Amino acid sequence: MNAETPRAAELNLPQAFLLLATNDHDGKPEVPMFALRTTLAGAILAELELIGAIGLQGKHVRARGTAPQTDLQHELELIRGKYRPHTPKRWVSMLEGRAEMQRVYEGMAARGIVEHVGEKHLGVFRSVRYPEKDHAPEAALLEKIQAALGVAPADAGTPSDAAAADAGTPDTEAPAAAVPEAATPESAATDAAAPAAGTPAPATPDATAPDARTKALIALLQAAGLLSKLVPAADKVRASELAKDYWPSRAVEDELRMIRLAEEEEPGI
Repeated sequence: MNAETPRAAELNLPQAFLLLATNDHDGKPEVPMFALRTTLAGAILAELELIGAIGLQGKHVRARGTAPQTDLQHELELIRGKYRPHTPKRWVSMLEGRAEMQRVYEGMAARGIVEHVGEKHLGVFRSVRYPEKDHAPEAALLEKIQAALGVAPADAGTPSDAAAADAGTPDTEAPAAAVPEAATPESAATDAAAPAAGTPAPATPDATAPDARTKALIALLQAAGLLSKLVPAADKVRASELAKDYWPSRAVEDELRMIRLAEEEEPGI
């Protein structure tokens, strides 16, 4: 993906992912904590690549010579400071942590997007949540994701109302274009076979070709298992093609697979 500098009012990828992965009302994550932190680490790598600070050379992540100033300067300097380069999966495992997560949340709290709420246990603050304060940034993100996936806003949902979305809406409320012909098995197979490996999938008649930032976010949400909850009506074939061969999300999937295998193999006590 080409280098891209986010606009002042635009969220970076770690912020966008955490905002979508956090319940609007109670500030709790919509995925297990290990999945939240792992995908956040992938989002950090994705953002640094988008702004031209790092790149994948062979099997290793390497810092590039020059890059614009970023909120992720701490993480960028970690990558620059390593004498030996690491694979994307290794960097995901090194960047996943509580400190990175809180740094991103606090950045959004400073902008008034989420609210820092502490919970007391025995009179001492021991846990912090970040419920939504301003819905406009999340709404803008969802609108871009829906457009990229060819989903009308009325067909989309959020983790908190996914059950209502699954129930469907009356035909009189949804335009005919909300169910594109590209979603049929025959046409989906044709669309999936058209692009070469590693190239973006062509937009369906009702989908808008996404920018690099939106495509990266879709790939990360899919890796975390959140995309179908946020947009239940999304064309799975279209989503998979957009996320195909994107190395930060692939590193997240590999790390999550290893974590789940380790949990399954851990003997019971």
